[in-house]
Amino acid sequence: MKRFLLLSTLIACTALAQTDKAKPSALDKTTLENYVRHLFVWDSSIKVEVGDPKPAPMDGFVAINVRGSKDKASQEAVFYVSKDGKHIIRGEVYGTADNPFKDELDKLKGAMAFQPSYGTPGAPVVIAEFSDFQCPYCQNEAKTMRANLKTAYPKEVRLYHFDFPLDTIHPWARAGAIAGRAIYKQDPEAFWDFYDWIYAHQSEITVDNLKAKVLDWAKDKSSIDSIKLTRSMDNKEGEKDIEAEIELGKALQVNQTPMIFINGRRMVGAVEWPSVKAVIGYEIEYQKTAKNAGEDCGCSVTLPTPGMQTAAPTTGGLK
Repeated sequence: MKRFLLLSTLIACTALAQTDKAKPSALDKTTLENYVRHLFVWDSSIKVEVGDPKPAPMDGFVAINVRGSKDKASQEAVFYVSKDGKHIIRGEVYGTADNPFKDELDKLKGAMAFQPSYGTPGAPVVIAEFSDFQCPYCQNEAKTMRANLKTAYPKEVRLYHFDFPLDTIHPWARAGAIAGRAIYKQDPEAFWDFYDWIYAHQSEITVDNLKAKVLDWAKDKSSIDSIKLTRSMDNKEGEKDIEAEIELGKALQVNQTPMIFINGRRMVGAVEWPSVKAVIGYEIEYQKTAKNAGEDCGCSVTLPTPGMQTAAPTTGGLK
């Protein structure tokens, strides 16, 4: 009788173990891919790449990056998967010992040295803007910043520009970014004249006339060599730089333009000046004691709480 009970127990435990083993685990790449496809309604036309597990900022979980792409559009998301594979968390994770935007700051810090900028070096507030020269919302955001930033904060703010052309909907945006990069390399100050000009004439520019219009603008600029500029545009000499900016944007979850980061606070769309001013004012006061953002932050970078937006948010879609 005892032998029968022991055998029955062993059979039951084996069956239970097999049942548990058969349960899907999000640590399996195929299982996680299928789950994410269902979550975002991504059909077979979208390529899904599931990364390898990496250390997560909290105990008991690993971080797995998932990237969906179709043609030139893409979207990335980080999922935190429990080490038993049973639970998935998607969202922001904050370490209370650090600036809540440390991850964004760390990604941006090294890249800023190579970007067009204006404002005060060493400023307590740094703004990183990701924009597209053909985007009308970016045009509005650029006007807002250029009209108000230097006047309201002559010493407290520094702004850095990053190109993020949306190729699928703006056919000349990348070429405009390449032209801007070529101008910046010849004369960093002239870049901002170009920046103001291209947004002001955005509605007049086409794929076919962009080059001619840029060269016409440059002919009156003594610091710009038109022959070098022509060669740079024809050879797409700055395209690698633009690609690096796009990859940085993707790493920061940029999926539409404009998007700005004010000392790490993400604000999406052409945000109204009062909202921008409120965040800048808060950061100026906060950094007097915190000193964990801005240009002289002592952090490993420079820059997200969601802000107001006028452009429709992207939800489960590809940029």
